[in-house]
Amino acid sequence: MNPDKSLLLTDLYELTMMQGYHYHKMEGIATFELFVRKLPKNRNFLLFAGLEQLLCFVENAHFDEEEIDWLAQQGLKKDFLEYLRTFRFQGDIYAMAEGTIFFPFEPILRVTAPIAQAQILESRLMNIIHYQTLIASKAIRFSLVAPKKNLVEFGLRRAHGAEASLFAARASFIAGFSGTSNVLAGKMYSIPISGTMAHSFIQAHDVEEMAFYNYAIANPRNVTILIDTYDTERAARYIVKLAPKLKEKGITIEAVRLDSGDLDFLSRSVRSILDSGGLKNTKIFVSGSLDEYKLEKLVSSAAPIDGFGIGTSLDTSSDSPYMDCVYKLQEYEGKPRRKRSTGKATWPGTKQVFRFFNENGTFEKDLVCLAEEEYPAYPLLQPVMSKGKRIYPNETLIEIQKRTMSNLEKLPSRLKTLQSAQPPYPVEFSPPLINLRDKLEREELQM
Repeated sequence: MNPDKSLLLTDLYELTMMQGYHYHKMEGIATFELFVRKLPKNRNFLLFAGLEQLLCFVENAHFDEEEIDWLAQQGLKKDFLEYLRTFRFQGDIYAMAEGTIFFPFEPILRVTAPIAQAQILESRLMNIIHYQTLIASKAIRFSLVAPKKNLVEFGLRRAHGAEASLFAARASFIAGFSGTSNVLAGKMYSIPISGTMAHSFIQAHDVEEMAFYNYAIANPRNVTILIDTYDTERAARYIVKLAPKLKEKGITIEAVRLDSGDLDFLSRSVRSILDSGGLKNTKIFVSGSLDEYKLEKLVSSAAPIDGFGIGTSLDTSSDSPYMDCVYKLQEYEGKPRRKRSTGKATWPGTKQVFRFFNENGTFEKDLVCLAEEEYPAYPLLQPVMSKGKRIYPNETLIEIQKRTMSNLEKLPSRLKTLQSAQPPYPVEFSPPLINLRDKLEREELQM
């Protein structure tokens, strides 16, 4: 069973609702929209990611015979199972482009299809988009505070499962990282792979200097040596002694890595030792429980560090491990729909988001409006799938990363901080949309 294609990767209530629609012959066209209700703590914006994987899933999603047989054992009706046997998504999808910065209550994706088809996408759609957007929105914070540094995603072993580790590598690259330690992610997404060694390699040798030599001889390309297993400064002096011997064999020590201790102090001490020993071109790379706040402190203090490996805090989005991301019905059979639940009310109708720019090309405000409205601004939602067929082109991650960086350049400077900015970015709602909400509210009160 391939979870990339299986529609069983869903919540049970999606299937029971589908069975209800099928039983009562509810086949009208519905529009659902995906949006985030509020920003996570200390976030001023979010970064959209995951569209590519979603489109691949939707295009290929189906129920195979083994799954149909299993569902029969779960008590689903025979005629409904026959419907599932030939199920294919045949609707339309609009979405923001990956790498687009967005804000709360803006639909980042909308699905229009017969209601059962749109409903079954909900759980997996949110599963894909939520996680990659969460991680991309975390990763961009590292890019903000260290824009000229080499950032490498190191979180495979702490990610919550195999797929999460792959998605984290992809999302962080979109947000400006330069590589990943995850080899499969490198192959799947054409992301540069980067890595060094573990302390175990050093410990397996009786002499630390011999460990350095043996590693470099075995791995002569892009040599980076871990030097903090025992005494970091002593190890740096070993590197100075070792470099000429390796150079005779055509091997250059490209970098040393620090993974513990006072990284600011040690990086300065190691830099001094390397420079004094003629290794001014040997870079310093650090890792070890780094988050964006520690990174900001190191960069602002001008610690002589060239690159950072970011793992646990990134792949788990440790300070804000989820977003209030929802997929809600906004229209059915041509009629706008609205949820009024306390604290969870929605804006009705099929919508578009327009982005306005000031004379300097900076984001000025966003306007959420009804889909048929027109404004002299840029519409963020674009068609990506029509009648179940993908119409959005395949993009390289480099192209998506460039879009992210372009968005970041146009973002108001007050939003490019690690703390909540005041005032927040303005997201407005059009008069026709407000009027529609108020009209529905009056009608609901009369029920």
